[in-house]
Amino acid sequence: MGLFNFLTSNKSEKIKEFKSRDALIIDVRTKAEFIQGAIPGSKNIPLQVLNSQINTIKKLNKPVIVCCASGMRSGSASSILNSQGIECMNGGGWYSLSNKLS
Repeated sequence: MGLFNFLTSNKSEKIKEFKSRDALIIDVRTKAEFIQGAIPGSKNIPLQVLNSQINTIKKLNKPVIVCCASGMRSGSASSILNSQGIECMNGGGWYSLSNKLS
């Protein structure tokens, strides 16, 4: 349990730090999933089209927090964005991330 708390608190702190730097929140779920509920102000860029939006995201020059339904697709998205030189973290599931941002 101690390790879990350690990992969770680090993620929460990193989310707060990114948020303080005006991070962009990108939800990589499908449009249909996004319409059913999402973090206010987040941008929907489905994982399937993320590569085509790399230059647009880079131009914003902001850190990025990605989310999805469970954290799996956002993990892939985070890897893609980081490999393209974009400072990015996996925020996990959108509902859980929403609670951490409150």
